[in-house]
Amino acid sequence: MSMWVFGYGSLLWNPGFQVAEKRLATLEGYHRSFSMRSVTHRGSHEAMGLVLALDADNDATCDGLALRVEPGTEDETLAYLRERELVTAAYLERHLTVRLEDGRAVEAVTYIIDPDHDQYCGGLPLEEQAQIIARARGKMGPNWEYLYNTALQLRELGISDADLDWLENRVREIIG
Repeated sequence: MSMWVFGYGSLLWNPGFQVAEKRLATLEGYHRSFSMRSVTHRGSHEAMGLVLALDADNDATCDGLALRVEPGTEDETLAYLRERELVTAAYLERHLTVRLEDGRAVEAVTYIIDPDHDQYCGGLPLEEQAQIIARARGKMGPNWEYLYNTALQLRELGISDADLDWLENRVREIIG
């Protein structure tokens, strides 16, 4: 049985594990948004950044990548993902069904936001998001770099995300 991981943010351009196969995929019932405050990777406790998360929404879908883990590396991949994604317990690990571009449905390890966690900040206006992203920096680098890399990867995959496009343009204006 293959292990799949659903990527919708940095996993698109920096999975950090051995990938045997990549497929465009859609997750129903969630949408991608900058709804998690970052206090480590792309921000700090003094100047929190924002990272993408999956917010539950029955009417939404999220397009991303299903990444099939290289056979034989499942245990180390899951350990790596948990160390990377569950740093502050703001994400919840779930096994959710995603639909691949070829019509297959597979179960994928997916990290969604815990709306009860203190890092959750869903519903911030886009302008406020842009101001935060333009200025925050964490141990993995500037917050704007995370936005730019994700927006670029989505474009290269042919995935449209109007909010990310707007944010990328606005942050570029702010930074100059």
